[in-house]
Amino acid sequence: MESWIEHMPKGMMLKSDGFASNLYDPESVYTLKRFCADHGIRYGDTGVPVSLDTFTSYGLAFRDRMVPELEDKLVVALDRAPEGFVLRLDSGETVRARRVVLAIGITHFKYTPENLAHLPEKFVTHSFQHHHLEPLRGRDVTVLGGGASAIDLAGLLQEAGSKVRLVARASSLKFHTTPDGKPRPLWQQIRHPQSGLGPGLRSRFFANAPMIFHYLPERWRVKVVRTSLGPSAGWPSKAKFVGKVEQLLGYSVQRAEIQEGKVRLSLRSADGSERELLTDHVIAGTGYKVDLTRLKFLSDDLRSRIRLVQGSPALSSSFECSVPGLYFAGVAAANSFGPVMRFAFGAGFAAERLTKAMAKSPVRDRVSVSASTMVEMTKEGDPTSSSSI
Repeated sequence: MESWIEHMPKGMMLKSDGFASNLYDPESVYTLKRFCADHGIRYGDTGVPVSLDTFTSYGLAFRDRMVPELEDKLVVALDRAPEGFVLRLDSGETVRARRVVLAIGITHFKYTPENLAHLPEKFVTHSFQHHHLEPLRGRDVTVLGGGASAIDLAGLLQEAGSKVRLVARASSLKFHTTPDGKPRPLWQQIRHPQSGLGPGLRSRFFANAPMIFHYLPERWRVKVVRTSLGPSAGWPSKAKFVGKVEQLLGYSVQRAEIQEGKVRLSLRSADGSERELLTDHVIAGTGYKVDLTRLKFLSDDLRSRIRLVQGSPALSSSFECSVPGLYFAGVAAANSFGPVMRFAFGAGFAAERLTKAMAKSPVRDRVSVSASTMVEMTKEGDPTSSSSI
């Protein structure tokens, strides 16, 4: 989990409510609420934002309590073997398993637009790369994007002493409604029911019915995952951003080039007008796109046998891909089970389905899978919690 946290900016607040930010265990014995109570940290299901520091401490305490035997090792190669798979670790060890679960989170899938990707990292980075903001103090920084990552980072950069602006294609930015702590009328509870993904009937369906989602037509599923729960920021970030960070809305980047040690961005608005700006550094807060070609630890042979749907693996009802014995969880499963797979709230459903699948195998098989799953789930840190931001 430390590896993932190292890429989130200090001072960040979670977008999800506390009850939707629990790490999953079957008996729900160690929830975020329980952790906060044990450590005297203020907690509320709604109305009290969860800080990144609190969630980090909770995640590490959860690991030590629930899976103290967890080994933190990096998988550098995965290939098929006569009776399953063979994994090579960065320590030089080799692990053989009949089944492997890839719960790899978002680490490999950060997306930078093509018209920026050619520039050196000195000038262009992804929001995922910024934990310590001090190196950007006093510099002119342009953040691209209209979602939580971009807005949160822009506000924190402003607090850290950067001269920052945000450029987004959207004509307006969306923030979650600030809770007032008052009980909701019954009609609102019915029309806009609460869920682990926020209020609303659609969110309730995505959160509570991933198996029904799985059996819907593939084309519709892919479209829904692409368009639902779009860019928006949590309510705590509004105070740090609105009125403090310059906003250039309705603009998209057409070209980017280095000029005299700065980045020159050519922007175009929806009405066709253009403008240019010079900035010291550009941060792409442009989200993540699942693309299995980025999983370099997969052998070419193994990757070629995985049926894909727009870059994501096509999965069975038990999270198994077209290669028998190979399973995917987390954001890579979103096209199969819906937007909930992008959030920590979806970890419970995934864990239960995978456990049932593992239980159907012989005892000898289950033992080997347990070891391989443990290795894979520590690759790049805790993967399920990484979707909750």
